[in-house]
Amino acid sequence: MRVSVEMARLVVPWKGSSLVKNGFLGVLSSFHLQHPLRFSTLSSPRNSYFTNNHDNCNLNIKGSYWCRGLLPSCSPSLKLSGKRFTSLVATQPVPAQSEESKMDMPREIFLKDYKMSDYLFDTVDLRFDLGEDKTIVSSKIAVLPRVEGALCPLVLHGSDLKLLSIKVDGKELKKEDFHLDHHHLTLPSPPASAFILEIVTEIYPQKNTSLEGLYKSSGNFCTQCEAEGFRKITFYQDRPDVMARYTCRIVADKTLYPVLLSNGNLIEQGDLEGGKHYALWEDPFKKPSYLFALVAGQLESRDDKFVTHSGREVKLRIWTPSEDVPKTGHAMYSLKAAMKWDEDVFGLEYDLDLFNIVAVPDFNMGAMENKSLNIFNSKLVLASPETATDGDYAAILGVIGHEYFHNWTGNRVTCRDWFQLSLKEGLTVFRDQEFSSDMGSRTVKRIADVSRLRNYQFPQKEEEFVFANIPERPIPSLLRDYSAPIRLDSDLTDSDLFFLLAHDSDEFNRWEAGQVLARKLMLSLVADFQQNKSLSLNPKFVEGIRRILCNTSLDKEFIAKAITLPGEGEIMDMMTVADPDAVHAVRVFIKKQISLNLKEDLLATVINNRSSETYVFDHHNMAQRALKNTSLAYLASLDDPELTELALHEYKSATNMTDQFAALAAIAQNAGQVRDDVLSDFYTKWQHDFLVVNKWFALQAMSDIPGNVINVQKLLSHPAFDLRNPNKAGILTNWRILWLTCEFPCKRWVRLQIFGRTSVTVGQD
Repeated sequence: MRVSVEMARLVVPWKGSSLVKNGFLGVLSSFHLQHPLRFSTLSSPRNSYFTNNHDNCNLNIKGSYWCRGLLPSCSPSLKLSGKRFTSLVATQPVPAQSEESKMDMPREIFLKDYKMSDYLFDTVDLRFDLGEDKTIVSSKIAVLPRVEGALCPLVLHGSDLKLLSIKVDGKELKKEDFHLDHHHLTLPSPPASAFILEIVTEIYPQKNTSLEGLYKSSGNFCTQCEAEGFRKITFYQDRPDVMARYTCRIVADKTLYPVLLSNGNLIEQGDLEGGKHYALWEDPFKKPSYLFALVAGQLESRDDKFVTHSGREVKLRIWTPSEDVPKTGHAMYSLKAAMKWDEDVFGLEYDLDLFNIVAVPDFNMGAMENKSLNIFNSKLVLASPETATDGDYAAILGVIGHEYFHNWTGNRVTCRDWFQLSLKEGLTVFRDQEFSSDMGSRTVKRIADVSRLRNYQFPQKEEEFVFANIPERPIPSLLRDYSAPIRLDSDLTDSDLFFLLAHDSDEFNRWEAGQVLARKLMLSLVADFQQNKSLSLNPKFVEGIRRILCNTSLDKEFIAKAITLPGEGEIMDMMTVADPDAVHAVRVFIKKQISLNLKEDLLATVINNRSSETYVFDHHNMAQRALKNTSLAYLASLDDPELTELALHEYKSATNMTDQFAALAAIAQNAGQVRDDVLSDFYTKWQHDFLVVNKWFALQAMSDIPGNVINVQKLLSHPAFDLRNPNKAGILTNWRILWLTCEFPCKRWVRLQIFGRTSVTVGQD
């Protein structure tokens, strides 16, 4: 008799391999399990198994390979931002798993198994009759056998669809003419030559909480089809190498859904009986199904135009709810800047007469590059000086650029299969990085990109380089501007690194020297902490920070980056077995010691970089705010009443969200009445703006004050929190909560319980 075990399911974003492995080992080492803890992941086969024996706990990591992330390459040796880390915690015996549920488990897909489709699709004519209870989707597909006369079954993907009818060349098929299961519609014996396939399905967007396919978002219809969402709309060969020309006719109630959008150019529109209307869209360029898009709802637009290099006028529209239109000015600026930059740098001109962007509050990705109809998470479109930070503005600029650049690197030139994801994502990431670098500081952008890359990059094989016949010992400045994506282990001494930190002409390497020094220092102090030794900070390190801070010849945003310590996750990623408690304690210690020793310099930096001028999003002003706010965060870490009062003054006198939120974050580092009062004041002031409220949630979720686990549990029940909204759900179930070890070690188990309960709640909804 076979008995399986009921599992409590935990899903967290996987942002790196060794970081997650070591972090979980550190978490698991703090409590005893009565049953083995088993982990399954969507990961690389080469990382088949890790085993750790802590408190009689065996940790097995295994899984299949899947990519979705903005990476410079996508091979089985890379960390992927789209991975999910799933744990199963044994609780009690239940009956064995059903065969049907086994079919829904993730399966391994290998590049060697790729096979071209036996059928090509030439044209696809879609019709959507949008309703309040159900939507009827009609498709008419011109099918061409890849090999004329070959007798191969036609297999179509489909999920959560109700099949109403299917016709081949106008003749309706009987049940015995096709096979239908949970995931496929198969025609065993289709015609041997070209034919027309017509399928009518019924779907229920209002009940679609997966946010894939067609779903309702805040009263509007919206789609998300990458990577496999189109199969939730109609039966289709839902794979990127099947490309066709699409038309889309949308029919809906005119009062409820006055705006009807899809890919391509608007061919015609008009009114129908019964208070309905329609719009017919045509995309003249072939595309895969993952680039199909539809939006219908009550939206208004900011309109503009762009004149291409050849003199064509392109209409630009950014659609949002009416109250958010005033916040789309920066997004429109970013779009026009990206279009001009792509022409100037790459010679690529937009190829249609209309470009639409739609901002959606319930969107499970940052943005999607659907041909001519980009759909964005609202947080990456909406901005005003009062509600958005410099980071928000920069993210909007970069992501709008990224999705627009996909028009050529991803849409017109796409990937054959998902193993070739880097052909569109890697190249487009490079293009958006260059765009953002040209629009701001190239050095600071490079630092940000390298930090992100290091979090996603798997460890690669090691190679040693030896240089002979050098007359005297040099101090090399290696990998200038991070010329190769590698981790470098060199024999540079601390003295060499201090010299580079002070004098290197390559600003990236100057920053890197400081980061290497900080990592070495932190790892050394972690070892001391673990051995219960007293901690002391190297005065040369503090002096190196002071010289950077007070160097008026350096870019201020670079200074802000250079005096920022490496994150706790980065240090744990370098450890054989992570010790979150030790890493956290050491980082707090170093930060406070720097603040104590450089108090006067930091105070002067805050005062000298204040500004009462109108908010401007440019590099000079961003850099000034970044340096002031980084210095303020250092000072506030001392939990000194006078410095808390300074942060409170910055909060009250701020003229923009960048400064106000930075002051709030500085105050929120320390538990107490002042913290509680300012958090309450901030929420009262901004409770009407869901994006600002999300910042408020995130700040508290990432806090490391004692007792914060209980606070996060309470926030899950806050009236403004909606677990069905991806932005909010992601905030309070952020992966970094796992590493927060601000209090008693066993409380880490409580954090796991937060995740487990959240996952169950979503599943039951």
